[in-house]
Amino acid sequence: MEGLLPKSEELEGVFRRDKTVYPSIAIRELIPNAFIHQDLSMTGTSPMIEIFDNRIEITNPGTPLVEVDRFIDNPPKSRNECIASLLRRTHICEERGIGWDRIALSCELHQIPTPKIDVYADSTKVTMFSHIPFRNIPINEKKWTCYMHACLKQINGEQMTNASLRERFGIPERNKALISRLIATVVEEGLIKSVDPDTAPRHMRYVPFWA
Repeated sequence: MEGLLPKSEELEGVFRRDKTVYPSIAIRELIPNAFIHQDLSMTGTSPMIEIFDNRIEITNPGTPLVEVDRFIDNPPKSRNECIASLLRRTHICEERGIGWDRIALSCELHQIPTPKIDVYADSTKVTMFSHIPFRNIPINEKKWTCYMHACLKQINGEQMTNASLRERFGIPERNKALISRLIATVVEEGLIKSVDPDTAPRHMRYVPFWA
């Protein structure tokens, strides 16, 4: 699979090494998930992986068993337990329900948007984008990435701040107003909330709506 992905060349000392533009951890989680969670009762369809210049789309038949916005904190639940058990025994997955945590975290480390999830009438599509400058990221993807960042912080016993979200997007401090406006938008939509609304703006911390 990785041989089909676009790569960039980096220098490590005197050696040149190829590095994929997508985190390999996320790829290794997304593809098994598509097979584990596919609806095998549906005919005429199967998991599909499409590679484009700026994104990867992974589609599988069936809709999620849990709400999309609770992927990170929800207990494990697979549609096909036999497949999940087989993949666990072959060390492809762990059946611990932390796949999306790893996907979101690996994308944070690569400073690419958190993969987009589209749920249709009888299928689910996950789209992972390559690096996009902050100003070019669609607003819905910015909001989703902000929410996922807050979720990751919460499950690790921390809270999201303007500084942590700036680091996540690779935004310098001089542009912190951009992040402040994004956070305000996500708060208004009810995806995140302030830990203490009465504190000074520079000390504001945020958690997901379910915290």
